[in-house]
Amino acid sequence: MALYSYPRWQSHQNIIPIDLPQATHLARCPNAPFVIPTDGWIGVVYGDSILGTFNHSGLDIFSPTGNKVTPVYAVYDGYVTRLSYWVSAVIIRHPRDPLNPNRQIWTYYAHMASLDGQSYIIDQIPQGTFELPVKQGTLLGYQGDYNGESWREITTHLHFSIVQDDDTGHFMNEMDRANTIDPSPYFGMRLNTACADRPPTCRPDITCELGIRN
Repeated sequence: MALYSYPRWQSHQNIIPIDLPQATHLARCPNAPFVIPTDGWIGVVYGDSILGTFNHSGLDIFSPTGNKVTPVYAVYDGYVTRLSYWVSAVIIRHPRDPLNPNRQIWTYYAHMASLDGQSYIIDQIPQGTFELPVKQGTLLGYQGDYNGESWREITTHLHFSIVQDDDTGHFMNEMDRANTIDPSPYFGMRLNTACADRPPTCRPDITCELGIRN
């Protein structure tokens, strides 16, 4: 799942759009730009303690229904890439951050495969996909429990994070929380461990005095 490869992003002008399954009327807090990417409970929030360190780089959303059941959707319009060796993950480039149009951001979706590596990403997004246009609500795949070569077994869930651009048009390494962005204002909920509501709820006052990275 690590984002170690940084391909050269080219113009998407010659990309031919294809029909992708799309959902409408997905859950979204009032005035929030992102829809909720999947159903389930947000069990791990931004900055939560993992193995004793406050380093969680995004959200973990857990489905109670098991593998390859709960759909995962694009939170916002953009261009999806799936590197040739990514089993369970995709990343979407958003040329204009809806909260800061002067910058580009990326959204990352992982664990969409079985423990033994059977991918649950839809067939229309095969390994090697590059800059395929997607709309908010486009189906990407289904929650799974794949965890790469990690020794830690996990339960069925989606890992979602917002990844910074390195200012040259490439995404940064999502595994370093310093390279990611607090998702709270994008979803209209307090999702930062410094002040998170548990369970999260829509609210207008979503910022924390501590822990926010803008």
